[in-house]
Amino acid sequence: QVQLLESGGGSVQAGGSLTLSCNFSVGIWVNYNLAWFRQAACKEREGFAAFDSYDGTTYADAVNDRFAISKDNAKKTVYLQMNSLKAEDSAIYYCAATRVVSSRNRFNINFYDSWGQGTQVTVNS
Repeated sequence: QVQLLESGGGSVQAGGSLTLSCNFSVGIWVNYNLAWFRQAACKEREGFAAFDSYDGTTYADAVNDRFAISKDNAKKTVYLQMNSLKAEDSAIYYCAATRVVSSRNRFNINFYDSWGQGTQVTVNS
């Protein structure tokens, strides 16, 4: 396991942008799966953006072309750039990671063994 620390959440107007950060306590692994999940009020936690060392990045239809994952190995940080935010993007956002690489499990909540504490994103319409 690794400690993940998220930051960057906040309130923004619809159409605006936010960048979330997920800092790895021990550095970003060479081979890994990483995903961003979110949980809106009264809804289940769902994955919407993922990276794995085999197949690269994948995005759910709801965020495709608006959200993008990037990383800075020197800063041990993975970023989630969110553009054209909508009210329905409001949720608590979590990053999750595991050393096990699996494209098939990229959005499987039970696959990940390291989780950040979550950061609130509120989009005002």
